[in-house]
Amino acid sequence: MPRLSPVLSSLGQNAAAYAERAWAILLCGVVLALIARAVPVPWLAVLLLSAGATLAALATFIRVADLWGRRLPAGRLRRLCAAAPGSCILTDTRGEVLLANPQALRRVPASRGQPVAAAFAAVFADPERAVENLISAAARGESATHVRPGAEGALRLRVERAAHGVFVWHLDGGEPPAPDSALPMLRIDADDKVLSLNPAARELLGHVPASLDALRRGLPPAAHPDGEEIAIETAQGLLRRRLMTLPGRDGLRELYILPAGAMAGVAHPPEGLLDALPVAILQLDTDGTVRLANMRARELLGSTGVSTGSGPLNLCERLEGLGRPVSDWLAEAAEGRASNMAEVLRVARDDRELFVQVALARMSGGGLVAVLHDVTEMKTLEAQFTQSQKMQAIGQLAGGVAHDFNNLLTAISGHCDLLMLRHDPGDPDYGDLVQIHQNANRAASLVGQLLAFSRKQTLSPEVLDLRDTMGELAHLLDRLVGERVRLRIRHGEGLPRIRADKRKLEQVVMNLVVNARDAMPRGGEIRLETEAVELRSELRRDRAVVPAGTYAVVRVIDKGDGIPPDRLTKIFEPFFTTKRPGEGTGLGLSTVYGIVKQTGGFIFVDSEVGKGSTFTLYLPGYRGTEDEAAAPSPEAEDETRDIGVVLLVEDEAPVRSFASRALAMRGHTVLEAESGEEALEILADPTLEVDVFVTDVVMPGLDGPGWVSEALKGRPGTKVVFVSGYAEDSFGEIRARIPNSVYLPKPFSLADLTATVQRQLRAPAIRPGPTPPPGEDAMRGA
Repeated sequence: MPRLSPVLSSLGQNAAAYAERAWAILLCGVVLALIARAVPVPWLAVLLLSAGATLAALATFIRVADLWGRRLPAGRLRRLCAAAPGSCILTDTRGEVLLANPQALRRVPASRGQPVAAAFAAVFADPERAVENLISAAARGESATHVRPGAEGALRLRVERAAHGVFVWHLDGGEPPAPDSALPMLRIDADDKVLSLNPAARELLGHVPASLDALRRGLPPAAHPDGEEIAIETAQGLLRRRLMTLPGRDGLRELYILPAGAMAGVAHPPEGLLDALPVAILQLDTDGTVRLANMRARELLGSTGVSTGSGPLNLCERLEGLGRPVSDWLAEAAEGRASNMAEVLRVARDDRELFVQVALARMSGGGLVAVLHDVTEMKTLEAQFTQSQKMQAIGQLAGGVAHDFNNLLTAISGHCDLLMLRHDPGDPDYGDLVQIHQNANRAASLVGQLLAFSRKQTLSPEVLDLRDTMGELAHLLDRLVGERVRLRIRHGEGLPRIRADKRKLEQVVMNLVVNARDAMPRGGEIRLETEAVELRSELRRDRAVVPAGTYAVVRVIDKGDGIPPDRLTKIFEPFFTTKRPGEGTGLGLSTVYGIVKQTGGFIFVDSEVGKGSTFTLYLPGYRGTEDEAAAPSPEAEDETRDIGVVLLVEDEAPVRSFASRALAMRGHTVLEAESGEEALEILADPTLEVDVFVTDVVMPGLDGPGWVSEALKGRPGTKVVFVSGYAEDSFGEIRARIPNSVYLPKPFSLADLTATVQRQLRAPAIRPGPTPPPGEDAMRGA
């Protein structure tokens, strides 16, 4: 279970979004089981019962993933990273990076899934051993700290055990240096060691004190509490200054040296003093009322002063997202009872989304000092991480489901094809067979949608002219939009050709047009526009980067109800839908997103409530030659068929039974094997002539490419047909390695299988020559 646990954990983040679907899937399984009881054909009943059992197992898996996600929420990693101030990296017990916040990424190359030792190669003489020792010490509850002196101050690494199997690495000091400010400032750690000084502090002191005690001339802190005037050693001799300590961004503290008399009661500081601080700072009452706020704090809170038209500015009214009243947190902090004196909260602003980390400090005379840091960039990175984890979990689930489910669908639709060959359209059972065949195709389409948004579907790209493609699709689109909606198509000049799967591109356009139609229940006009765009420089938008180059842009514009801002970021998520139950699955736009991204394009949406939406596709222009652009025309099957000997290797007995009967009906001699090892035993007979290998790709023991490579050593030039329920994501590498091979995805019909074998029998064989130099194989395979 080591690999399944992170999948279930990641899936658990969003299991609530589609755990409801488990009941629908379970219901489908029960319906198939009931149909199986009524079917008079025993083997067909067994197949339908197997399909029902698979659906029930899938429903159980989704429910288990939901429960697992609640027991071990993967979101806890993000909360740990968000709650940790400053530069923070999360690793597992082996030292592999799980998550890093933006501050840490700006300082070290901490890529997710890579060993953290690689990020600290410049810090340790033996990074692997040092990381292992620090993690072991943290796991035992001992102090796990490493300090490296440097010109910019000491870099301090501190490791803490945050949860079972999760460790937090804090990076303090070193980089970045203390911010430049008109006020002298020193950055100090929890042990009162001085890590860095800004230029104003260097100029004032004329030296770098090793610690806060050295600055206080060895007197204990109790003798001079924070805020009291003391005499300090400066370049001009002893001067009286007031020290003010504030919580810093990196989880440390920032000590400001103020003029004598400044901030004595904090009620009336010298004009401009607070604005000179390079941080956002507030003085608060325990109920959240803001008494003082510098310019940076007012900018973050979106306020022009400490009072509004309705009364004094209150921090509790400007912050949200704590999960409990902010006033309770402030009261606990003022009494010293708060478990965490720093929290990440959302600022209630209408103009933009803004997140701040609020660090609190108690004042000796009562009240609180709050320091605000803008962490919106970190929250953006967190959202990107969440999306990538979501897609990874869904993709792994979809791939596994597709393999097993496509095997069942192949057997169901294949044997249904065989039955339909023995029944005339007038036969009473023929209609039932047609229904079984149609529903099997619908199930195959659902699996295709699962693979689409996880970007693991099989594409058949060809070079397309958008004018021709949209022209062929126009009649169908007119029928889809209905009578109350009018469709207008307009093409731009100089459209570049694109390379895409024509059927999938049509699916993208149809889904977007249908969504536009549904957004205008009272009717209206949908505009489908194309345009040639030349990007001179990269385009950055919605966390995506579109490289410079030539693009064919497709826009679908409606004047419908629009999409609210809080839903705009969720519309491409699988199973997210605003439609009523029964009106949509929530897979339409996620399928569009998957197809566009797998094609190498980009999709963006602009929407305004009450005014409509615009979906924009950027599809890269094709740069190949005319000869490469010519799409291969499908080969028509003539009446005279080539007959050959076919070795069929398939570990699923129902699929093997159907494929064997289908090929035998076309006159081929079929040899069957249920594993790669058995296939090699059959081929051990040197007198046996075999024309085509038809083999599954993924099998227990020797897989398809493995046994075929071994067999081709003694039978070079033999044609190969690889079939698989998985997507064709790595077949390019297989084709480069194994000549004369083609790929047939499951589920396939009787006609698909026989036509593919027929084409292989007619195709000229490519005999492998001498072993080429390294790299030449891949070029020839491409």
